Parts: sequence; C-alpha cells; structure tokens
Amino acid sequence: MIVVMQRGASESQIESVIAALNDHGFDVHRSSGSQQTILGAIGVKPAFDQRHLQLLDGVAEVHRVTEPYKFASRAWKPENTVVPVGDLNIGGPEVIVMAGPCSVESEAQIFDSAAQAAASGATVLRGGAFKPRSSPYSFQGLGEAGLVLMRQAADAHNLKVVTELLDTSHVDMICKYADIIQIGARNMQNYSLLRAAGSSGKPILLKRGLSATIEEWLMSAEYILAENNPHVILCERGIRTFETYTRNTLDLSAVPVVHGKSHLPIVVDPSHGVGIRNKITPMALAAVAAGADGLIIEIHPNPSEALSDGPQSLTFEMFSNLMNQARKVAEVVGRSISAPRS
Repeated sequence: MIVVMQRGASESQIESVIAALNDHGFDVHRSSGSQQTILGAIGVKPAFDQRHLQLLDGVAEVHRVTEPYKFASRAWKPENTVVPVGDLNIGGPEVIVMAGPCSVESEAQIFDSAAQAAASGATVLRGGAFKPRSSPYSFQGLGEAGLVLMRQAADAHNLKVVTELLDTSHVDMICKYADIIQIGARNMQNYSLLRAAGSSGKPILLKRGLSATIEEWLMSAEYILAENNPHVILCERGIRTFETYTRNTLDLSAVPVVHGKSHLPIVVDPSHGVGIRNKITPMALAAVAAGADGLIIEIHPNPSEALSDGPQSLTFEMFSNLMNQARKVAEVVGRSISAPRS
C-alpha cells in the first residue's frame, strides 16, 4: 500500500501516519521526493480498511499497489532514481559506459583495457575475477588476484570498478575492490545472493535472467531494495529465444517498458545480447536511442586470444569508433557521453 502525503505535510503528521501503520502491523518505508513524502506499507492485511488512513492529517492519497513489486514501482517513487557511484551518477543526463574484458587474464591485459576504456570515454572498468562458466573445464578467473589487478588498473585511469559476485561468502572480498557489484543472469533469482548483495549497501548491477520476464526481473530487484539498498541498476543483456543467428535476443523494448514501470535506471549489455562482434555497435547505438542510461561493453587487446567470450569482445579500435558514434546518438536524444581522457 502507498500513502502519499500532502505537499508540505509536517514531520509530526508524517510520523503519526507511520505510527498508525505500525500499529496495524505494517512495515513502513519512507521515500521523500522533491515535492512530497510517500510511505510504503508492506504487509498482507486483506481486511484493513484504507479509509482509516485517508482521514489522518496530512494524508493526500492512499493506493493499494497491484504489482507484486512495491519499492521498484513508479507508484512508490515517481521520480527517476539516480544511483551515485562516487562522482558518477547512473540514471542522470549522462549515459554511463562500462567497458573491459570478460575476464581478467593478466596484468598487461587489464591495464591495457583500462587505458583504452578511459581513452575512449568509458568511466567504469568491467571485468570478471570469478567467472561462472557452462563448462567446469573452462577458465574460471583469477579470483582475488584478478580483483587486485582490476582495482589497480582502474585507479591508474580514474575509473570505477564493476565485477560479478557469485557466492555469498565473497561479499566482503568483492566490496573491498569493487564500486558496483554485478549479479549475473544465472543468479538473478538466487535470493540469498540478492539479499547478501543488497545488505552490503553497494550499488548493485542486476542482470536480467536468461528467460526472465520483466516482472520477474523487477521482483528480483525488489529483494535488493527490501534490504534498504536503493542503489539498484537494471541491466538488459538479452534473453533466450528460438533464434539462432545471435547468442541471445537483445530485448531493447525492455528499456522503455522498464522506464514506464519502474524508477530504476537501466543499462544495456549488447555484448552478451548478440554475442557477435560486428553486431554490437549497431545494437549499442540503438540502446542509446531507446533511452538506456548506460552501456556495458566487452573489449580486449586481442579478442582472438581471449580466454572467455572472444567472439563478442570488441577490438580497441572498434570500441573507440563505437564511442564516437554513440556520442552523436546521445546528443540527438538529449543525453551525453563522457569525452575521451588520457
């Protein structure tokens, strides 16, 4: 249930409404926008008569939320959420670009990738230190040594770090090195992992599951938000369909749908979405045109020798060209992308 307070409602009026909700057994979460305060009442109380609340001083409206997700919905927070990551803001006017290799393989590889990411205008270094692979015999990542290299490479070029969390026992380790914790597609409905990531307080990049509906995706975001962590970034990375010409089917319609249903920012991963190097740039440009708040792109110094996902990794030259084109598209839709940096 959503309780919308009147504009200018006093703090004592707001506290009185919260107390009334608590008395009826509801857990209450407060969202204070620029115009008015909204209270989210969580609890299953079918017999509760919401007219009791409408009579309280300072209450403007009371609504029952029909969506199964509460805190992720526009009804709970009409204004767009902007997720701060240090001096970056994801969900604001700037389209944030995250770039780097699929997995950290060596010091030279990650430092070269970080240098190219910054030189092309990316502001976040992506890379996997722990890799979930379909085959147990594939490269699984360097572990904490990879995290150390990522952090050093990012700091050398004034970049933030996003990397994937695979296990609840790794939360403290990941938090030590990363600015953003990624929850991968395979773990979108790993609820214990979602809770652990959410309780860290770090910004969370939540990838859409391989066959997940948008509602299921937002329900997973709800697990993180319910841990009192508002810093959730959704990531569309393609879904599994019957199509075989691309690795997945990149659902760019999810961008405007999510913006309509939720206040959370959404970034697009065309690398996993199509999985074919020469298809990534057009899909990245389309994502910016569709209103994506960011892109996450795989790049590699020598994709043909990559230990994971080489066919979907861009060369440095391809990435630089993509960024130059993306800036032009962003300008057309009233956004911007960071300029290249040395």
